[in-house]
Amino acid sequence: MGAGFANVGQTIPSLALFGFLIPIPFIGGIGQHTAIIALVIYALLPILRNTLTEFWSGCGGARLRRRDGDDSRPDSAHGGTALAAPTIIAGLRIATVTTIGTATIAAAIGAGGLGVFIFRGIASVDKLQILAGAVPAALLALAADGALSWLEKTVVAGETRS
Repeated sequence: MGAGFANVGQTIPSLALFGFLIPIPFIGGIGQHTAIIALVIYALLPILRNTLTEFWSGCGGARLRRRDGDDSRPDSAHGGTALAAPTIIAGLRIATVTTIGTATIAAAIGAGGLGVFIFRGIASVDKLQILAGAVPAALLALAADGALSWLEKTVVAGETRS
């Protein structure tokens, strides 16, 4: 159910989703509130997909059983979550990077942010103003990706030491 909702949310183009949310009472409107709701909808899919895939596939439990030296018991309750952490973090990483990129578009509905510089630069054909929004947004996405990639590798390294 949750993954299906997230799939639908991810399928709708970001600017269209902002447009759909604006007229909805208490949810929509112009500004940050609507942008945050749309960004959360977009972030749900990679997080849910990776989390549910890991748990439905049983990989966490299978790895746990192999680590414990017991292939006979189907119990993943003793640490399956910890073993699934790298896959969950990968989903969080994808969601974070795509949310940073999509957030720049939120300036189109009055949400502010670095997208304001990009849109103003486009409107006035000012390359420096475009870069004033695009470069920090790209650097922020790269920094977030690097930090979450490091966390993902740290969790995997911790799992192999156990």
